[in-house]
Amino acid sequence: MSAVLPPSAAPLPVTPPVVASAAPAAAPSASAAAAVASPMVPVVRFARRTPGGALLALVLLLLAVVLWLLGTGVGSTGLENLWPALWGQGDDPAAKAMAQQIVWEIRLPRTLGAWCAGALLGLAGAVAQGLFRNPLADPYLLGSASGASLGVALALALLGGGGLLGFLGFAPGGAAVSVFSSHWLVRLGLTGAAFVGAVLAVLLTLALARGVQHTLRLLLAGVIVGVVLGALTSLILLLSPDSLQAMQAFMLGSTGFVGWAACLLMAGVWLLCLALAWALSRALDGLALGEATAHSLGLPLAPLRAALVAVLALATGTAVAQTGLIAFVGLAAPHLVRAAVSVPHGRLMALSSLMGGALLCAADLLARGLIAPQELPVGVLTAVLGGGYLLWLMHRRSSPGGVL
Repeated sequence: MSAVLPPSAAPLPVTPPVVASAAPAAAPSASAAAAVASPMVPVVRFARRTPGGALLALVLLLLAVVLWLLGTGVGSTGLENLWPALWGQGDDPAAKAMAQQIVWEIRLPRTLGAWCAGALLGLAGAVAQGLFRNPLADPYLLGSASGASLGVALALALLGGGGLLGFLGFAPGGAAVSVFSSHWLVRLGLTGAAFVGAVLAVLLTLALARGVQHTLRLLLAGVIVGVVLGALTSLILLLSPDSLQAMQAFMLGSTGFVGWAACLLMAGVWLLCLALAWALSRALDGLALGEATAHSLGLPLAPLRAALVAVLALATGTAVAQTGLIAFVGLAAPHLVRAAVSVPHGRLMALSSLMGGALLCAADLLARGLIAPQELPVGVLTAVLGGGYLLWLMHRRSSPGGVL
């Protein structure tokens, strides 16, 4: 040991045992510091840009309030026709009751529900892109959309006119059940089927991937599950053609029949998922530096990945169960936030959630107003706009010096 120690340390009596045990322990700390030194530069930049993130959050919150107010006036009957009755300027009590019902029972919960669903999808998109370290990841990668579709298809086939609801008299004459029926039993059954299908699809993905230790295996398992469950959904619709038209409404997505109960459910799940995602954001920051660096920082990646997958599944399943399949909101929201500010994952997920709510709420207003009094399915509108945005992103990435 005297040959290993520097000359100045030789007279110390306790130096040999201390140095022999401390040298191996100090080496990983030095290597970890060296590995993290250069990637930690963006973290310093994040701290300097925090006011920009706060400003963007304020802008998105103000935009949400404006969209909520606009949502009460966009529809087949304009707000100018409802305003006198709402404020008691007419003598017709029936007109006043009708105006209040249109605003408070239809338009306001629909607008707030669209914002909540968009917020859930935006949050899930930010979690998915951070978890898979892929800027083109969306909330449906783990098969939740295909699982929800399969659950709704099964419910439509079993609860249709030839099934339980037909026996109970809610779908007489063999009629198909609408996925956006206003009857509470139909809404409860289809919503529960979509949510259970989404959760079971995610669990199947985790089983095929043998846990959450390997991100690439998890991603490939999600793609396989999505393809297989999509094929089963098509088979069920082929065997039950009466459910095809009703299923198309779910596939296209709609916020037209979101009520106050659905709003409260989505708002509660959003707050829960946002709190969990904020608490787990350190894991995403570590994964952004690479798995080896995250391990060297002492992050327990397996349980953190499992918790992030649970947040992703809960947020996506809840949104899909209430509004159907709405594409590109979860993909576009984090990109729009990154284009405006550079923040760590905790703030990125919160801002992506606000951005997703604003995007879907604005798309819902456009779907209501473009061809009024008719309506476009909001999922079709988001697919068209989001597809164009995705093409622009791909073109920007393929251009010289482009960064996605």
